[in-house]
Amino acid sequence: MAPFLRSALRAAARILLILPLALLVCFAGPANAAQWSSEQLTVPSAVDGTLVTLSEKDVKAGRKLFNTSCGTCHAGGITKTNQNVGLDPETLALATPPRDSIDSLVDYLKDPTSYDGEYSISDVHPSLRSSDVFVQMRNLDDDDLRLIAGYILVAPKVQGLQWGGGKIYF
Repeated sequence: MAPFLRSALRAAARILLILPLALLVCFAGPANAAQWSSEQLTVPSAVDGTLVTLSEKDVKAGRKLFNTSCGTCHAGGITKTNQNVGLDPETLALATPPRDSIDSLVDYLKDPTSYDGEYSISDVHPSLRSSDVFVQMRNLDDDDLRLIAGYILVAPKVQGLQWGGGKIYF
């Protein structure tokens, strides 16, 4: 067999072996991506412990809203202005009142208070109450706040200590 013909057959064989894999990668898309478990997507909805299971679509929408509205100061769940108060589950649960449910986080995003709950911090923290100063809050409604809160509660279940760990863990 001529060397040219032999190399052409090898090239054709490689293409036939690689083509199905390339098509699988191109067309498989998100449908074959790793799915989050219902346990990861289930978070407290209300202060009384009522649970809700969010959809992946809700969490992704919440992540996008969080990153655009909160991510400047809370990238990765930390608090850049005070690394002792992160958005990790333990810290949220120890706040007064506890901020470890969707409803309580929505309440906080409407009118934030100090960690001990003693006074309003809406003049220094973005909220609906201070949307005249923090313009990124102007376009958010209650549904958006619920998506952000849901993302904050799901993120540590997916990311582990990387969420909200800040200087404590790294």
